[in-house]
Amino acid sequence: MKKFGKALLALLVLLLLVAALFLYWPLTQRSVPAANNDKPVDVVLVGAGIMSITLATYLQELQPDWNIQVYERLDGVAGESSDGWNNAGTGHSAFAELNYTPELPDGSIETKRAVGIAESFEVSRQFWSHQVKEGRLSQPSDFINPTPHMSFVWGDDNIAYLHKRQQALVKNPLFYGMQYSEDPAQIKQWAPLLMEGRDPKQKVAATWMPLGTDVNFGVITRQLTAGLQHSPNFGLHLNHEVSALRQNADKSWNVTVKDLKAGTESTTHARFVFIGAGGAALKLLQMSGIPESKDYAGFPVGGQFLAFQGQDVTSRHGVKAYGMAETGSPPMSVPHLDARKLDGKPVVLFGPFALYSTKFLKHGSWWDLYSSVNHNNVGPMLEVGKDNLDLVQYLMGQARLNDADRQAELVKYFPNAKPGDWKLVTAGQRVQIIKRDPLKGAVLQFGTEIVTDKDHTLAALLGASPGASTSPPIMLDLMAKAFPEQMKAGWEARLREIVPSYGRKLNESAALTNEIRTLTSQTLHLPYLEVPVEAGTTPALAPTAAPAPAPAPAKEKRNANEELQAL
Repeated sequence: MKKFGKALLALLVLLLLVAALFLYWPLTQRSVPAANNDKPVDVVLVGAGIMSITLATYLQELQPDWNIQVYERLDGVAGESSDGWNNAGTGHSAFAELNYTPELPDGSIETKRAVGIAESFEVSRQFWSHQVKEGRLSQPSDFINPTPHMSFVWGDDNIAYLHKRQQALVKNPLFYGMQYSEDPAQIKQWAPLLMEGRDPKQKVAATWMPLGTDVNFGVITRQLTAGLQHSPNFGLHLNHEVSALRQNADKSWNVTVKDLKAGTESTTHARFVFIGAGGAALKLLQMSGIPESKDYAGFPVGGQFLAFQGQDVTSRHGVKAYGMAETGSPPMSVPHLDARKLDGKPVVLFGPFALYSTKFLKHGSWWDLYSSVNHNNVGPMLEVGKDNLDLVQYLMGQARLNDADRQAELVKYFPNAKPGDWKLVTAGQRVQIIKRDPLKGAVLQFGTEIVTDKDHTLAALLGASPGASTSPPIMLDLMAKAFPEQMKAGWEARLREIVPSYGRKLNESAALTNEIRTLTSQTLHLPYLEVPVEAGTTPALAPTAAPAPAPAPAKEKRNANEELQAL
């Protein structure tokens, strides 16, 4: 018995030693090549997705003499979550996403977050409109198309909620024109596939917003990259993966990258580093060693969709119809039947179905999650895991789904759907933030977050939705945090030429909403509604006629703001 006790104790000591090595690994920094440039480049961007390329586009306009270098591990840009097949492409403006407008305990509807997201998307429209005028983006229909946004529910409680939501939102200029109906004939006119084959006794309701859009962020990223490459001060390095980040005494950075084709390493000396590598941003932030990196961990969740590409379906569904997550489901499970334009062709997608994976990127490693765990974040991860068992159970249930189960979910929104008409496609990975909050402790934070060091020499972007849809305003926020001196010295004035509403809120003025939307609708060839001046106080029951666009110009649980998640 004593021998057994000693063996058990030895095993326990060994396990503790292994755990300590795992959590504190690496124990020492490995040697890396010295920097190959004496004069530091101005900016290094890690990852060639929508975020990095949007930031690079801003910086090239604001400071054309700056040297900007981008390092991307894949053999092309926008290969991960920015690609059209890897994200929802909704053009998140909070028109349809019910999880952005929670019902409060007193029965009222919170609209603050929805208005904030709608404001952000209007900034995105202005940024893209400017890039079209400058010739960096081509024909708008290549990347953004009018696609009405709908919310669709059934059941008395959900119907009552949807009606209250519409009544609350239309008081805001940004939501003027949103219609509500419980009439099956009207809803069928908006979206026939939702109603055909449905039990006529089932009570349903829907809202319909004609100003919705479908956006292909992959196309935007690739076209902006092509524009950036006209400058001799811009460099794009594909098949290059960052393997080390070391800060120098003068607060500059040495960025070591591995050429994945040649197998060699080199180091670039840089004044500023932006980590915009999607799910991989967390590990790179940890690699930097800045104190701020110790407050974060990540939890990866993938998604799958059912894709319809047959003309009999795609020609009859031209909207994005968002439903309501069923009771007990996490926010990321919000179902939607989406009209998309991908690879130049119409597609209809239904989902998402959650896909558990330990990868932080679609083209990542199964070791990603484990290698991100260290002595700084293991405690918060265990706390969040304990308090979010419903999420774990949901993911386990999703892992057991088969095609028949997916078909059963699909027919709730598309009653006449046939199993042979769709194929299962895997979208991109999302890494949800686990953050150490000074008041709440560890929280699972949905949404997008900018992390910067105190010296304004490094920034990273963590999180997911609304993500790509609001990349231009997110990068504005990043520049305000990372380049405060340059912003005051002239960048802010120049930014008002790129984003005319910069520093102002459209929702506070119907006149400003009309001014800005007229501008972007004409440039991007999108529908337009004139907002009455009294729209800020009187609900709008129906949209006015949309004028034809002008021709394109010459060139309290440990979950924080969980309603922001829409996978």
